[in-house]
Amino acid sequence: MKDRRWRAVIFDMDGLVLDSEPTYARAWQAAADELGFMMPAEFWDGLSGCSGKTVTQRLQKQCGDGFDLERFQQLSSVYWLAHVQQYGIAVKPGFFAVLDVLALHGLPFCLATNSPLAAAQQCLAWAGLTDIFSCIVAGDTVRAAKPAPDIFLRASAELAQPIQDCLVLEDSPIGIRAALAGGAPCVFVPSLRPADAWAAGHADFLMDDLHQVADFISARQFHPL
Repeated sequence: MKDRRWRAVIFDMDGLVLDSEPTYARAWQAAADELGFMMPAEFWDGLSGCSGKTVTQRLQKQCGDGFDLERFQQLSSVYWLAHVQQYGIAVKPGFFAVLDVLALHGLPFCLATNSPLAAAQQCLAWAGLTDIFSCIVAGDTVRAAKPAPDIFLRASAELAQPIQDCLVLEDSPIGIRAALAGGAPCVFVPSLRPADAWAAGHADFLMDDLHQVADFISARQFHPL
């Protein structure tokens, strides 16, 4: 991929475009605390990029049969909504720089997220990004969520570009697994530090933030093949 140009870009949402993962972890921890279950921060970090189904499965396994999953979900939703309705959701630094580069080079782009479509649209609205993505592929619009490749394959079809020509931007190991499974070149921009060693070693590119991604895409599109 040394001299590769891209025909489209696929964004993950949570942790990549939106700085939303700390809000989820905060709400999950508060709900678990209220139910009397104290879990380390590493447990919540390990849920980065997971679908809702996977989150509930891991919680049940971690906490056992005595864990009231329904009550946990109710409480975490209350805590999370109260926070984002008051403070909104921050956009990750460098996102608008990437958009500027894509506009400059006429590259189409898409959002590909494990979140349900309605939830993704609401999160984008809280972040002030309602009109940014004309193409959104969500976890409830495909057969299998990440780490299966379905979301990225659907995104490439929506973009009308071969998957190998779509650059995937991801912040989680689960997203990197999905991109690789689909045959997409991928950039790992870790939202957690230290960066996951597996994802850092298997992604095509490792970058610190979206400002670096913007410079990278711009350089590749300008340079002659």
